[in-house]
Amino acid sequence: MTLRFKRLLRACALGLALAAPAASQAAWPEKPITLIVPWAAGGSTDILARVLSEGLTQSLGQSVIVENRSGASGNIGTTFVARAKPDGYTLLVGSMSTHTMNQALYSSMPFDGVKDFTPIAELALVTNTMVVHPSVPAANLKEFIAYLKAHPDTVTYASAGQGSTNHLSAALFEKAAGVKMTHIPYRGGAPAVMDTVAGRTQVLFSAGTQTLPHVQSGKLKLLAVTEEARSPLLPDVPTVAETLPGYELSVWYGAFGPAGMPPELTARLNREINLILKRPDVIKKMADMGVLLTETTPEQFGQILARDADKYGKLIKELGITAE
Repeated sequence: MTLRFKRLLRACALGLALAAPAASQAAWPEKPITLIVPWAAGGSTDILARVLSEGLTQSLGQSVIVENRSGASGNIGTTFVARAKPDGYTLLVGSMSTHTMNQALYSSMPFDGVKDFTPIAELALVTNTMVVHPSVPAANLKEFIAYLKAHPDTVTYASAGQGSTNHLSAALFEKAAGVKMTHIPYRGGAPAVMDTVAGRTQVLFSAGTQTLPHVQSGKLKLLAVTEEARSPLLPDVPTVAETLPGYELSVWYGAFGPAGMPPELTARLNREINLILKRPDVIKKMADMGVLLTETTPEQFGQILARDADKYGKLIKELGITAE
């Protein structure tokens, strides 16, 4: 065997070795993909995940199966994805609570919301509303703050549990307004909403997906939204910040994979997801629920994730909130 021929064989072998990962990557997906939702079926996160599931199944040519793994404030399902192989076959629809809040709320966590995940795309912003029972004698936020100051510790607010976004929204409001209310935590958002509708609690900060139908029926009064700017979905509703400058709390949903996913695979998923989120039927379906769809690159979403983990981690510690 000549030296030239040996070199040719080595070059061919090297070429095959370099081509193998690309060929393997190009073949993805070769089997069904599991999309984990870390909460029970029926909520806005679950509905959004099923919209993605349907769209990705069509565009990728493989089944994308939604699996609900609820419990521990979203930690059970989220942990499952954090420990999965970063091969694109196990993905997550998570939220700012699982990835930016839980780390500060629990003394012991099975995952790091930033380091243990590959951010794929921010999916949506949920219009976060501040509502009161109609018995509360206030037509707007200024009147409500005046009422609270005149009746300290007599008004109760509901939440989906200790350390939930409802709880954090209300605690931040108390601090900004210089008022004090009594916190009534429930085991989930549905009973918190229903008891506020029934008047057993007077105030609730919650996603419009849960509150707006009751606002429309006259069973709750909508005072404000908690985002920095007015929602395009509710342009006539003021923000809390218009009365209390600096107040802001935005609730987002995002798509994640385990840490270490190949950049090419992450970029492809990002493109496919953003195409689904641009469909007029999807935009309308989610807008009717008070959900505003967004579009980001993986890098942009990673920046949002890191920023909010730092922001809400510091805020939770400052307010002394725990989930235990």
